[in-house]
Amino acid sequence: MLRSLITTGVGLLAGILVAAAPAAGQTLDKIKQRGVLVVGSKADYKPFGFRDPAGNIVGFEPDLARDVAGRLSARLELEPVVSSNRMQFLQQGKIDLMIATINVTPERRQTVGIVDPSYYASGVNVLAIRKAAFKKWEELKEQKICAIQGAWYNKTVAEKYGAEIVAFKGQTEAEAALLQGNCVGWLYDDTAFIERLGDPKWASFEMPLATILVEPWGIAVKIEERDGPWGQFMSKTVTDWHRSGKLIELEAKWKIPPSAFLKKMHDETK
Repeated sequence: MLRSLITTGVGLLAGILVAAAPAAGQTLDKIKQRGVLVVGSKADYKPFGFRDPAGNIVGFEPDLARDVAGRLSARLELEPVVSSNRMQFLQQGKIDLMIATINVTPERRQTVGIVDPSYYASGVNVLAIRKAAFKKWEELKEQKICAIQGAWYNKTVAEKYGAEIVAFKGQTEAEAALLQGNCVGWLYDDTAFIERLGDPKWASFEMPLATILVEPWGIAVKIEERDGPWGQFMSKTVTDWHRSGKLIELEAKWKIPPSAFLKKMHDETK
């Protein structure tokens, strides 16, 4: 009886392992079989990912997604994501790949399969109303600061500088709240403010503080596929982007100020 139970238990465990095993390492094969690559991209973060007048998602990162699809001879489908759902979409299999302004942190490496090397880098800053006259981060203490749900730096800025973080689902909501005066500043990646500062709409705002918390950006696959065929394919692809200068070319195409990070990576890989 005991031997029978053990045999049955081992058989069930083996069945579970066999059923679970194909989940890892199959994304690359699935993409090739169906001829479609689904990439999670921002649609509200100009110029990295945004909608053009026709409603299409375009920008720096969609161009990278298009390059990956071309390498796989696959049709590209872009799935709009925001900071609060992008990792869940990847974990749940709604997307095959995430190229969505994700900063690389130790915590995120435990959640999704962030591919090395990184493809970009940015820091954190505040777009503030000029009359607030901020000169240093400590002046954010007890001030209402708009932010995006899921942004890794929200807690850091709240704890270190005493800012009262008011988090919104996406960039559009945070922007509206700032313009309506519900916050005196907006905490976000410094790259997101570059274009706005050249727009007359934002003439009464400034980015007066020194950029902090500079972190690289990473492309992500499912965590169990990071070291498998799909993760390895993407790692080689990103390395090629750096070596060939493609990332620098796209930076210029989308009128993004030259990045010291991209120049350094290009010099190291060419």
